[in-house]
Amino acid sequence: MPKTASGRFFEDFRIGETLRHATPRTLNAGDASLYSALYGARFAVQSADTFAQTLGYPRAPIDDLLAFHVVFGKSVPDVSLNAIANLGYAEGRFLKAVYPGDTLSATSEVIGLKENSNRQSGVVYVRTKGANQSGEIVLDYVRWVMVRKSDAAAPPPPAVVPATAARVDPATLGAACPSIHAYDFALAGSPHRFGDYEAGERIDHVDGVTVEESDHMLATRLYQNTAKVHFNQFTESAGRFGRRLIYGGHVISLARCLSFNGLANAFHVAAINGGRHVAPLFAGDTVFAWSEILEKAELPGRADVGALRVRLVATKNRPCADFPYRNGEAYDPAVILDFDMWALIPR
Repeated sequence: MPKTASGRFFEDFRIGETLRHATPRTLNAGDASLYSALYGARFAVQSADTFAQTLGYPRAPIDDLLAFHVVFGKSVPDVSLNAIANLGYAEGRFLKAVYPGDTLSATSEVIGLKENSNRQSGVVYVRTKGANQSGEIVLDYVRWVMVRKSDAAAPPPPAVVPATAARVDPATLGAACPSIHAYDFALAGSPHRFGDYEAGERIDHVDGVTVEESDHMLATRLYQNTAKVHFNQFTESAGRFGRRLIYGGHVISLARCLSFNGLANAFHVAAINGGRHVAPLFAGDTVFAWSEILEKAELPGRADVGALRVRLVATKNRPCADFPYRNGEAYDPAVILDFDMWALIPR
């Protein structure tokens, strides 16, 4: 029998099947430091044990998105090795903090399939769960990805497109965040707290980061993401774009870290309501970001933190002073990411 694997193609998936992903991953302080080096993360809770401990954490937790990317990376060989593009996310919940020394593993359930009209590819919908070494679910989310067909003539499965909630119920947030005993706003880098933000407010995060080929390849390897579109120029040169795509999660992390300038105290990504990779990013492009506060929510039984529903928008090669987003029904050509999340912030 073959000793190598070419990955699943669209026609290989079946509704309801559960995929148990290989290679559990133990995260350590080196992973956290490399993540900071790649993106410039400055959120105080994830940066210093001493700061985190004053809030009630046993030590500085792993950045929420680093945990997300590692779980995502586990799923790639079984779900998106032959992907054309990762398309979107919904119903993401961060349920338990992850610390250096924790080991993450992942499983995915196929919850939707829909062949594209060109019959060359289709969209695969999965719900992925990440668990720690004790079997506790630390996060789960839905994502959908466009996957190539191996045989264009293969008959398509019945189309199933799962319904997903427009937003995660804020009443369910906060499980991964301890009760905050104290919060040093000076050390965190900003005086702004829950009451200082209003729904409808827009924040230009000002700074920009030019993406290098080596940066995104190193980051994607950190997550053990093996999708061909990110690494193999030989095959991708003949594809739709003629070059390697930068992993969409790289854009999410860049935008999130850029958001520190304006949202420095929004220290915990509690949920992903939705997300869309609007356009591709390539090495040499410069990423900017802006945010809109969509909603504010009180958390039941929590007087220490509140939740901000944030639309985080990333652009390429265009600063965001004028908040580029849509031109009528279409996205502005500069927009590459439209990401809707709940973030916790001290009251």
